[in-house]
Amino acid sequence: MNSLKIKILGLTIGITIIAVLLGTWHNLRTQSAMIERIAAHNSRLLSDTIRSSIRTAMSVGRNDDVASILKEIAAEVTISSVRIIDQNGKILLSADDPEIGQMVDAADLMTYRRSPGKFSFTSQTENHFTSTLPIFNDKTCHRCHSAKNKILGILNVHLNLDSIEILQAKGREANLISSATIIAILIFSITFFILYYVDTPIRQMVEAMTKLENGEFDKASTNITSSREMSTLSIKFNGMVNRLQSLIDSTVSYERETAVHREKLSHQSEIENMNVTLEDRLREIEYLNITLEERIEEVEEANFKIADLASDLEDRNTNLASAVHRLSSLYKMGLAVNSTMDLNHLFNLLLHRAISSLNGNIGYILLLDKNRNTLRIGDIVGLNSPDLDRSMTIELTKGGVSNWVIENREPILIRKIGDSRDFSRMSPIGFARETVICAPLLVHDEVFGTLTIANRPDGATFSEEDMEMLSTIAAQASVAIKNARLYEEQQNTYLNTVHALVTAIEASDPYTRGHSERVTRYSLALGRHLDLPESSFKDLEQAAILHDIGKIGIDDSLLHKVDELSLNDIDRLRQHPMIGMRILEPIQFMTRVREIIGQHHERFDGQGYPFGLSGEKLLFEARILSVADSFDAMTSDRPYRKALPQEVAIKELEQHTGTQFDPRVVTAFIELIDSGILPG
Repeated sequence: MNSLKIKILGLTIGITIIAVLLGTWHNLRTQSAMIERIAAHNSRLLSDTIRSSIRTAMSVGRNDDVASILKEIAAEVTISSVRIIDQNGKILLSADDPEIGQMVDAADLMTYRRSPGKFSFTSQTENHFTSTLPIFNDKTCHRCHSAKNKILGILNVHLNLDSIEILQAKGREANLISSATIIAILIFSITFFILYYVDTPIRQMVEAMTKLENGEFDKASTNITSSREMSTLSIKFNGMVNRLQSLIDSTVSYERETAVHREKLSHQSEIENMNVTLEDRLREIEYLNITLEERIEEVEEANFKIADLASDLEDRNTNLASAVHRLSSLYKMGLAVNSTMDLNHLFNLLLHRAISSLNGNIGYILLLDKNRNTLRIGDIVGLNSPDLDRSMTIELTKGGVSNWVIENREPILIRKIGDSRDFSRMSPIGFARETVICAPLLVHDEVFGTLTIANRPDGATFSEEDMEMLSTIAAQASVAIKNARLYEEQQNTYLNTVHALVTAIEASDPYTRGHSERVTRYSLALGRHLDLPESSFKDLEQAAILHDIGKIGIDDSLLHKVDELSLNDIDRLRQHPMIGMRILEPIQFMTRVREIIGQHHERFDGQGYPFGLSGEKLLFEARILSVADSFDAMTSDRPYRKALPQEVAIKELEQHTGTQFDPRVVTAFIELIDSGILPG
């Protein structure tokens, strides 16, 4: 496995496969986004077309044709159902006659109420869209409908996306096949190139040198034409072999002639002449030796050139390995920053990854406050000073590294801060800087902070490559931070909307005003007393606030009814946990909150509703909420009775311990009351 050929092939093929797979993944993501936009556009066009047909029929006084239009449209394969509902969710007209007079799902009603004056749609499943579009009361309709009614009804259409999903699957299959083909072609091309232009010439040269060492001069020749450099090396080697063979042949020939002359000389004069001749031959041999040494130097020079070529290949291999390492670090960084939407965790993760990739000592993120023209610390890693104030604000002044980066909107590299007159050695955060790189955090050319790495454990300085690496990390971080902020804003918007709905429900009923607030206070006190994990507190708090949100789907007359409730009334009231779960279903981060709300009327013995769960199958938060809700309901005035005394309510809890309520939760609740913590 120490072969240079295998190393080059492995690295090159690995990079090629990663690049093609990343491109394929990006294309598939783009296709999914396009499918969703096409579905929304088709839903809007379809709803507009249906509404136009209905308004045309109504404008000519053919109101009876509206039902026929709905049935004709419902016959289309791509349409699951089409109805006309009122603003309270009651079905006025439908392609399916048995639906008329019934109530639509809460999700359909919420789709309309999100945008009551215009087109609105919601993706309920992967292949199902729900859209609503109001039908306004135009002047042409006043002869049949009162001009006081602004909206005659709401068009509710369910669009089936199975055909679009089939097209998407075919596109995905074609994309994967083309990517596999590209990878195969690239692997074949790279393998052929390296084997033909590098491996084959080197093997020919090695074989020729081996034959030269064995004295096979006639076989020690090469004919390499794969590249200009290898061809030149082959010609030089062949010339060297020919010259060496010629010199050896000449030497052998001279030695043979000398031996022949010695045998033939019988007289002194002949011997003297032979000596002279021998001296001449010796001088020639010396000359040949000198020539041979020169040729040997040429051989050594050729060997040096070969070594230089090998060294150059090794340097390129090292650079390639370094590039692969940096790409791998960036890829891992991208996976890490996209795995969380919590800003504090995201800042800490970014800094640890950046310090590890750039071999730095200290890293910190500063966030810009444009209104005050100051910076605040987002997070800092590597500086554990007890005097560090993480809530401090830093003024944007001349001489600050972050100030320079924000003004110029580009990264900066300071190899040795002691050699720079523009920047101070001491950081405003409170440490001495030796070498610094800083990059802006920006989205759409808007700077909202900086990412800085300072100092190195070995005392070395940062390089241009390090600055480019940090700039790339900062670009990834900017997008991740922006997405996390948008996600946080979306969560707050959802929660504020749902809280407003709860407030509206309680405001309409003087008997339940403040009920959710008290239940929340009781539930959180119980959770702390029972050592509920910190991660569950937020879910318990949200569930307590929103536990009766499903009553928005119950008639007010039933909620305020003083007379004895019928079995049908009780059954309708028991629907509010399920209605609450459906209302919160589009909010993905409230999955556990929905489950708690759906179980807050379950009983410990399994006789509750709506699921009939019992014992440990019930979420512990739901068992806490059940006790808090029941106690407040008993100690509050209701339309059908006055509030019960606290002592009576406690006896009710004790009597139903183990049947309706979890014994551990009831015991803890009574302990809180006895200690004076509850109620309050």
